[in-house]
Amino acid sequence: MHPYQHLWHTGNPIELPLGKIVCVGRNYAGHARELNNPVPDTPLLFMKPATAATALEHPIRLPQGRGDVHFETELAVLVDKPLTNATEEDVRDAIAGYGLALDLTLRDVQSQLKAKGQPWERAKAFDGACPLSPFVPADAVDHGEPIRFTLDIDDHRQQTGTTADMLFPVVPLIAHMSEHFTLMPGDVILTGTPEGVGPLYPGQKLTLALGENMMVETKVV
Repeated sequence: MHPYQHLWHTGNPIELPLGKIVCVGRNYAGHARELNNPVPDTPLLFMKPATAATALEHPIRLPQGRGDVHFETELAVLVDKPLTNATEEDVRDAIAGYGLALDLTLRDVQSQLKAKGQPWERAKAFDGACPLSPFVPADAVDHGEPIRFTLDIDDHRQQTGTTADMLFPVVPLIAHMSEHFTLMPGDVILTGTPEGVGPLYPGQKLTLALGENMMVETKVV
């Protein structure tokens, strides 16, 4: 694996360390329904370690012998200030930028773990399980409109997400996370995936777009 470094969409490095990756499950009702999961009343939180991060532009290498690897396209948020029991104003001030992520999931492994009532880390936290795009500065994003993102696989639209459809919106979600564990500069927040997830196969081309701000391509090997 190539060493990961936070980057701006211009290609310039972001002078922040790579921290933990804090994720929320089932933040879109449509995705919860497609996996026959109940829609949660409070955010369903889990984490990926820094070792899960890899640059989205690099080829995605599927783990072998562990069943289907599913893609889950998500809006990623980079924070640049510590957040503990943060207010929503604190959160807005700490958002450095927005990017895209693939929450790669060993679906067969996850299903086995869920059936036993066990944690998901084996399915969600493996090396390379979080391809991350570069980030667009927060002040370059129009916060007056919902943030929209898409995934195309082999030029076919596979997922479309917008912050307007989130069960737990970005800023309140991050404030809630900070009530349970301190967020540090360089940490990344994954905000959930819309419906349309599925398995990856070698040879596929993935094109991810963050509104009109950024487009990133990668391939599966």
